[in-house]
Amino acid sequence: VQLQASGGGLVQAGGSLRLSCAASGLTFSNYAGGWFRRAPGKEREFVAGINWSGGGTSYTDSVKGRFTISRDNAKNTVYLQMNNLKPEDTAVYYCAADRGRWAPKVSVTTTGYGYWGQGTLVTVSS
Repeated sequence: VQLQASGGGLVQAGGSLRLSCAASGLTFSNYAGGWFRRAPGKEREFVAGINWSGGGTSYTDSVKGRFTISRDNAKNTVYLQMNNLKPEDTAVYYCAADRGRWAPKVSVTTTGYGYWGQGTLVTVSS
């Protein structure tokens, strides 16, 4: 199983980026997907998650109204659209897939996810 995260980069405050997480060796449509981030000197934190069907999502408070998680099951990919980026959004972003198939709820903790991508760096300048 491999999760390939991409789309990070350098952007000015107020700008936008879209992260992608493409899965191989796993039918992503059967698993909830999540995005986490680790800022310098901080613990990895939950950012957003989407359930296996795409009908349920969850966001950490600091990104609500600015970030949108979605999925394209035909492409086996989960996305994170990030708008109105702030310098405090600077971090390495990691995508993940749930430990089990068809989980009824989106997990907001790292222990709920069994598969991880390698991370993509997002840098927001002020």
